[in-house]
Amino acid sequence: MRKIYIFDTTLRDGEQTPGVNLNTQEKVEIALQLERLGVDRIEAGFPAASPGDLAAVNAVARAVRNATIVGLSRSRTQDIDAVREALQGAEDACIHLFLATSPIHREHKLRMTKEQVLETAEAAIRYAKRYFSKIEFSPEDAGRTELDFLCEVVAMAIRAGATVINIPDTVGYMTPLEFGNIFKTLREKVPGIENIQLSAHCHDDLGMATANSLAAIENGADQIEGTINGIGERAGNTAIEEVALALETRFNHYQAKTTLNLKEIARTSRLVSKLTGMPVPANKAIVGANAFAHESGIHQDGMLKEKSTYEIISPETIGLVESKLVLGKHSGRHAFREKLIDLGYDLDEEALNRAFAKFKDLADRKKRVSDEDIRALIEEKIVETPEVYRLEKLRVSFESDSVPTAYVAIHVQGEGVREQRAEGNGSVDAIYNAIDALTGEEVELEDYAIKSVSQGKDALGEVHVVLAQNDVSAQGRGLSTDILEASARAYIDALNRLIERRKSPRRRDRMSLI
Repeated sequence: MRKIYIFDTTLRDGEQTPGVNLNTQEKVEIALQLERLGVDRIEAGFPAASPGDLAAVNAVARAVRNATIVGLSRSRTQDIDAVREALQGAEDACIHLFLATSPIHREHKLRMTKEQVLETAEAAIRYAKRYFSKIEFSPEDAGRTELDFLCEVVAMAIRAGATVINIPDTVGYMTPLEFGNIFKTLREKVPGIENIQLSAHCHDDLGMATANSLAAIENGADQIEGTINGIGERAGNTAIEEVALALETRFNHYQAKTTLNLKEIARTSRLVSKLTGMPVPANKAIVGANAFAHESGIHQDGMLKEKSTYEIISPETIGLVESKLVLGKHSGRHAFREKLIDLGYDLDEEALNRAFAKFKDLADRKKRVSDEDIRALIEEKIVETPEVYRLEKLRVSFESDSVPTAYVAIHVQGEGVREQRAEGNGSVDAIYNAIDALTGEEVELEDYAIKSVSQGKDALGEVHVVLAQNDVSAQGRGLSTDILEASARAYIDALNRLIERRKSPRRRDRMSLI
């Protein structure tokens, strides 16, 4: 197997994400998790940037034993000396030197000629060689550097003592075909290229960082540089997890793999997200919340029959427990039935049809239907009560300086729809006054309780009421994402149960239940 080395720059390039600032303890915590993940090289920071960064790099260097610790350095002696100091105590140290080589950088940033760039880079590499056996050199903005000059720079760096040559697509400008061709050309034209490792460092400005990195591998790259979750400056860096899983899943094509412990990917992603404060987009490949979630009824049906119909990666591969069949408005009967079985409900076909209809109605109003929503929905419908009254329409008007008014329309069994408006001390009181007027039932509201059965602003609310009439009482429950609608449904449900209990020959005195 051809091994692809992983150079993680989450602690350096990833920390350059606007708004991200990791302290020393957080850097060490992430570095130790990267070690568990099995990355080969960890770029811990830019020691010359500040005393704090130097101290953090040193702390990482002393904590990690099973990965090469890398410090970034400009092609300046003072930067190199800062890396020397920062990497004291490292089990395995490497310095990462860089100098821009593209025409736009030479002219506008460095104000150097080609010859000056070559001389400056060579002097830096030779100085670093006094103290480091491992030296990585990066011609910054290599993607926009003239290919002939890039070959000249790389050849010089090899002669001067570099052990890894990194080719950065610093601004994410390249296409996969162009970027791959750079590696192909370097392999063909640069003397001594077989004695060093070639590395690729891509940015995602045009959304092609992963594709460019894979193109580099196809054309001879030995190492890929990137970050966890793809964080980094501007649009970010190559997402390490994407490259690793692409190589794993499409091994027959690439004939190369990393040696990462893939089961640590999900854990590493969560840690980096937590400590950097950078949330992972739900649709992010590999580690997003929806990466192994399926809501479409067609997809869910296929998944339940054979997972490979819609999943090319097993969630267990990256350390997750299982795929998620997300119940929502696109879900089908098959997935709904399976969810009920998972939750311990075994409904006959008629009950299933009723429950599925209620589920679809709820799903039209909620972004995602949780297990708690399903339980409440089913438990509400387990005992069927004849619907003498059924809520058809509800409208509530409320202003802080006026009396609340409710308009209620209910369907009366064998009669049709009745409508009524009423006022009350509050919105719920107005609704109940309207229902009392519509039904003509004289009842006492003994108990009223609200609770949330799921989470979020669109949580499903449950209202529980107890109505009493003479010596008979009945409980009612109502569910809705709108608590006023749930209140109306609970009251009507209790009325229907009250009517049913009045008919029952086994009616019991309420006092005997105390």
